[in-house]
Amino acid sequence: MNTVIAFILMFGLLVSVHEFGHFIFAKRAGMLVREFAIGFGPKIFSFKKEETLYTIRLLPMGGYVRVAGEDPEIIDIKRGQHVGLTFNHKEEVNQIIVNNKAKHPDALVIEVDNIDLDHALIIEGYEPDDENWYSFKVADNADFVMDERATQIAPYNRQFSSKTVGQRAMQLFAGPMMNFILTLVIFVILGLIQGVPVEDVQIGSVLEGSPAEEAGIQPGDTVIEMNGESINEWSEFQTIVQSSPNELIDTVVLRDGENIPLQITPDRVEIQDEEIGQVGVRLALEQSFWRSIPYSVEQTYEWSTLILVNLGKLVTGQFSIDMLSGPVGIYDATDQVVKTGFLNFLKWTAVLSVNLGIINLLPLPALDGGRLIFVGLEAVRGKPIDPQKEGVVHFIGFALLMLLMIIVTWNDIQRLFM
Repeated sequence: MNTVIAFILMFGLLVSVHEFGHFIFAKRAGMLVREFAIGFGPKIFSFKKEETLYTIRLLPMGGYVRVAGEDPEIIDIKRGQHVGLTFNHKEEVNQIIVNNKAKHPDALVIEVDNIDLDHALIIEGYEPDDENWYSFKVADNADFVMDERATQIAPYNRQFSSKTVGQRAMQLFAGPMMNFILTLVIFVILGLIQGVPVEDVQIGSVLEGSPAEEAGIQPGDTVIEMNGESINEWSEFQTIVQSSPNELIDTVVLRDGENIPLQITPDRVEIQDEEIGQVGVRLALEQSFWRSIPYSVEQTYEWSTLILVNLGKLVTGQFSIDMLSGPVGIYDATDQVVKTGFLNFLKWTAVLSVNLGIINLLPLPALDGGRLIFVGLEAVRGKPIDPQKEGVVHFIGFALLMLLMIIVTWNDIQRLFM
């Protein structure tokens, strides 16, 4: 049950933060945000606040922010169609009733002769079986009412395509950006709670019965030399130890201002089919808010680099698609991480957040990166790509991504039962 709760909270946080980035920059640019969704598929829970419908959906495979103009409008009123109209206190049309007009006896029913809900915001027509001709101004926040459900109209100035290239690019980039920010924040929190590595190679703890304890290394010692080489960074210490299993290493440590020579022989251990040396020490940590910030940036950079390298190996065939994990695999990994403690779960969340940001920036159709490519092409060409052609590309891309998700999920399930 702990894993289920942890997974739901983690998934909700990652997706909510990502979609909030899209949402807030869409709102800042004046776009009409129709829906803020966590998950895909059938709705489990929903509520509407102001212009936006907030939903939680069944399938935990992501989320989306639906902005007016990104997809064809849901309702299209044609000339000759009969609609009902209601009015606000300014005598502007505030509801266009598409069907079930008998349920709205106070509505004025007209046969549409001319309608423009993008720019002029007018609707004109005749009363059925009458010569009375009307021309009405439509409120910019008027609703379509179809099957007794209201959907706000989207004048052109509220649509995605009406905004500048910069505004649209920022709205698309904002989702991944928020994931990077979340990663930075989590690593700062981790730095404050558990501390950040000290700048020199100072020993924080020594495992009982380890080669380091047998050699006489104590907590607080600073390793300054190994096999005649000056040691200034923890990575240098790790490289020498790991490359010297069962080999004697002449070591010099600084203790209470005195240089003390020691000899240490790392144990031979096997990790992922590779034999390396280990001595049983941990680097000292210090709690510092100001050091937590560069530590957070460093960790975010290192994990980003690792993810990009692995993606490159996937593209070049060095990694198989069978090595990818979907929601099932992530849940299984989360189960293992939760058992090791809350701090490791926080770190896992940070890693998944930066991973989500990078994946969404890949130049693939239907992802934020793919859509940014089209915005960039528009900036270069000076005119947008045909929306229908772009829509087809994104639809095919989305279908392929769903197929990949199915394959990856099937692989995850097979691994669980192997």
